[in-house]
Amino acid sequence: MMKRLLILGGTGEAVQLAAQTANLPGLETITALAGRTSQPGAVSSAVRMGGFGGETGLIEYLQTMEIDLLIDATHPFAAQISWNAAGAAARVGIPRLMLIRPGWERLSLDNWIEVESIERAVTAIPATAKRIFLTIGRQQLAPFGCLTDRWCLIRSIDPPGADIILPPGKLLLDRGPFSLAQERQLLRDYQIQAIVSKNSGGDATYAKIMAARELGIPVVTIQRPIAPEGDRVENVSDSIAWLRDKL
Repeated sequence: MMKRLLILGGTGEAVQLAAQTANLPGLETITALAGRTSQPGAVSSAVRMGGFGGETGLIEYLQTMEIDLLIDATHPFAAQISWNAAGAAARVGIPRLMLIRPGWERLSLDNWIEVESIERAVTAIPATAKRIFLTIGRQQLAPFGCLTDRWCLIRSIDPPGADIILPPGKLLLDRGPFSLAQERQLLRDYQIQAIVSKNSGGDATYAKIMAARELGIPVVTIQRPIAPEGDRVENVSDSIAWLRDKL
């Protein structure tokens, strides 16, 4: 009997997972993307774009589409959709798995200033750092608009909304992965004195952490929000094993 899987996407791991589920007999996959980036990576499954309208909307979708299995492979900082997924899966009564890539680990030569929120990151930037590299995406730039006495290099896949007041500096539209040589040169070219980054984990943007380590640049590191309880794995292979067990 054919079963239907919903992948809540938003990461490279979600794309890889969707491709590998094509090799599992008896499984039909739908990948849901929030549409936060204008050009998401190609997905090897049916794709649903846009939000669900909270937990209630997701419950309705799971029931209407007769979803049998749910894998939450959203970004580690997309906390709300993960909590919605936990509530919706429990309400509908279907198995749910979280695919959460490991966070970056602080090494002995890293100069990290670890904070719990975007708002705290603004005030944690060292006073001596006048040229800042903001690599937090476009959704949460607004709190940094107050940094009128700093110069900020802002890197994002898509431009921020026109209503967002940005600090003085430059907007750089680019998508990873980035190499160590690229990131090292970027930090040197723009004379960066501090970095603000989410601890997103993964390889695509880790090179900036490596480059900062080499150059002795402090990194204001935003820690991950609390995720709901439940089955979780750290890689695509273990996700496939979980699926095989459920089929």
